[in-house]
Amino acid sequence: MKILVVEDEIKTGDYLRQGLTEAGFVVDLARDGLDGLHLAQTDAYDLAILDVMLPGIDGWAVLQGIRKAGKDMPVLFLTARDQVQDRVHGLELGADDYMVKPFAFAELLARVRIHLRRGSKAKESEYLRIADLELDLMRRRVTRSGKRIDLTAKEFALLELLLRRQGEVLPRSLIASQVWDMNFDSDSNVIEVAMRRLRAKVDDGFEPKLIRTIRGMGYVMEIAE
Repeated sequence: MKILVVEDEIKTGDYLRQGLTEAGFVVDLARDGLDGLHLAQTDAYDLAILDVMLPGIDGWAVLQGIRKAGKDMPVLFLTARDQVQDRVHGLELGADDYMVKPFAFAELLARVRIHLRRGSKAKESEYLRIADLELDLMRRRVTRSGKRIDLTAKEFALLELLLRRQGEVLPRSLIASQVWDMNFDSDSNVIEVAMRRLRAKVDDGFEPKLIRTIRGMGYVMEIAE
């Protein structure tokens, strides 16, 4: 599942991105309101976490822009503004939740998962499937032919990316940015190693093989014809 974080405090933004990524989510981080609104309007997210006090435009305006664009993703405000009127204002604008800084990450993560469970889009896409491989997004479980497969958080995120974009050849640069949140280093074999380990778990001993390497281009998940 994909989450948008709009947070201008560098340490807080990096902390949120790291924690949510380790929890198995794909995370985009925007440092100001204008960039956050642009991402929210042009990409598909399952949930957004917004600060209120942002450069460019504030979180209130970001939320209004999201709703005007017809986006019904759950939105959670995470802000130092702790007055009752601020909470009321955020909820009246269409936010689904409001948390005050400082915060406990465990509570934030619990709220994120609750809203994802409740979201209509999340319910429609609770499972991702191809052939006899099934990924349960909410329970973070993977099975093939009914057999449970244990994955690390990175392997789960990698498999989710492949499943969401099955049939599409994904270049290493895209995988690096989406799963590892880093620029692609042609001298690094981290992606090849992770893909080899993922294949060993979801393809070895099963038919048909689902993960293919397209030499010089990247990787694709599909049922070979």
